[in-house]
This record gives sequence, C-alpha cells and structure tokens, in this order.
Amino acid sequence: MKLSDDITSPRLLKIKGLLFALLGLVAATLLLLSSPTFQNALLIIITIWAFCRFYYFLFYVLVHYAGRKKTYAGVIDALKEIIRSPK
Repeated sequence: MKLSDDITSPRLLKIKGLLFALLGLVAATLLLLSSPTFQNALLIIITIWAFCRFYYFLFYVLVHYAGRKKTYAGVIDALKEIIRSPK
C-alpha cells in the first residue's frame, strides 16, 4: 500500500475518524484552557457547526440539490471545481 492510495479498510477508516475527533477535542480543550471564557467556548462551538454545515454543503447539497453530478476527492478539489465553473 502506497501513501497515495485510498484507505479502504473499514477498521482504518474508523480509526482515522476517531483520531480526527480526538484532535478536535484536544485543540478545543487547549484553546479553552488558555483562555477559559464563555465567549471563546461559544465561538468554538459556532466554528465547528459552521464548518460541518460547509462540508455538508460541498458534498451533499451541491450534488443532490444543485444538480452537480461530479463527486469530489476533497474540500480543495470541490472548491476548485466551484470556482472554475460557477453555474
């Protein structure tokens, strides 16, 4: 398996997802520990929610509701395609 190959193992995909969740929790915890205010906690929650919605928009809404038939390899690939062909 080369580093450029897609991960197809369900076990590895679950581990990868858990590592992303752990990374997010650690980052949010460190931010709150450095400046523990209600405003910062709220801003972290809003940031997470907004990026989740943006991800949903790129990979679900554009394909199912905006008529784009092409699937994307990732966020950068999706943004390039949107900028190239603004329908």
